[in-house]
Amino acid sequence: MIGARRATAADAAELVRLREVLLASMGGPWPDDGWRAATEARLRARLDEPDPRLLAFVVDAPGGGLAACATGTVEERLGGPGNPEGLVGYVFNVATHPEHRRRGCSRACVTALVEWYREYGVATVDLRASAEGEPLYSSLGFVRTPDPAMRLRLA
Repeated sequence: MIGARRATAADAAELVRLREVLLASMGGPWPDDGWRAATEARLRARLDEPDPRLLAFVVDAPGGGLAACATGTVEERLGGPGNPEGLVGYVFNVATHPEHRRRGCSRACVTALVEWYREYGVATVDLRASAEGEPLYSSLGFVRTPDPAMRLRLA
């Protein structure tokens, strides 16, 4: 069984590399408008916080680097039925390097992240699934919701 570990600030550059793999699979290449450096800086600043609201779980690749990752955030909203504390998790940046796919790496990372959410007291966890990722998420208990996503981009 593949084991995932919690990422640290020292993993920031590798997490950015895996994000590039993910973005390339979604129609890249993408221009470097400074996102790589900004993302790495944010990860370095946030991954080692004692009470994290952004964290990642990773699988180490044999020989060095990372094989896979899953990143998540915790958001505080107003409580309501089924979620009195109002804590909501969001899973994103689930990526596996192509040479490590179909071995359970992403499953290990997402499972570890969901378990962390459970221990933290998060009652609801959301994500957006690609067609390729949906079977994995469904097998872990995620279900489609009736709410369509909407977005506003601010200049």
